[in-house]
Amino acid sequence: MRYLGRIYRPPSEADSYILQATIGCSWNKCTYCDMYRDKEFAVRPLAQTLEDIAAAGRTYGHEVSKVFVADGDALILDMDHWRTILTACRQHFPSLRRVSCYAMASNVLAKSETDLAELRALGLELLYIGPESGDDATLKSIAKGSTAADHVAAAERAHRAGMKLSVIFLLGAGGVERSEQHARASAELCTAMTPRFASALTLTVVPGTPIARAEQKGLYEAPDIPTTLRELRTFVSHAAPTDAIFRTNHASNRLPIAGRLPRDRAVIVAAIDGALRGDIPLRPEWLRGL
Repeated sequence: MRYLGRIYRPPSEADSYILQATIGCSWNKCTYCDMYRDKEFAVRPLAQTLEDIAAAGRTYGHEVSKVFVADGDALILDMDHWRTILTACRQHFPSLRRVSCYAMASNVLAKSETDLAELRALGLELLYIGPESGDDATLKSIAKGSTAADHVAAAERAHRAGMKLSVIFLLGAGGVERSEQHARASAELCTAMTPRFASALTLTVVPGTPIARAEQKGLYEAPDIPTTLRELRTFVSHAAPTDAIFRTNHASNRLPIAGRLPRDRAVIVAAIDGALRGDIPLRPEWLRGL
């Protein structure tokens, strides 16, 4: 297996085979993101990708039950690429249960419902989409490139194709100025997207990113810890997807919690209140990461 640059995957893909079919992110303009700034976006030659699948199959074979296709928005691959990759994965990994990848609203909407349904039939079951916020003003300020309505439309198309969604929101994305609006609108978007999985991460200002430069100029102010926890509380209090597994287990978060929304709302809110009172310890800063 060959990997170019740093490789990222969601926490739930810790036991997956990571297949790097694209390099970097085709958008790569989000102001807070440092994940792919060291790479120029490219689609890996299909022959190389297939060689890696075959090599992983020879080495791990039946041990591989999940494949995560990297990098940042691999759904942008064209249908011929995806058909070949998914067919090869099924061939080389006899125990394969699912394939997943990161996706943006724009590249979900760039594929027809028929295309998505075909990909689902070939094994692409789960899409990780990061709206980060449901507040259009916040989405514009972080240069997300899509609106809340775009994300709802993408979710509806993916659902009709039979795909599952894991939706990611970013605590602190609205800064101090739009903290409340960001939290409430994100809860509304989570409700509208009806994901199978939902998670909250915490924005970390990374030196050299556009948001770091905005912070230096006084154009962005990161919420403090209590404000960030209150954002999380507002989100959990108002998000009402049909039945979503909710987690804050990403390394960026100070309060790892898990449950289902809306079923476990009261329990999760109680945990957040405990953290706000100081009864529940937070993750030490030195243990936090990207």
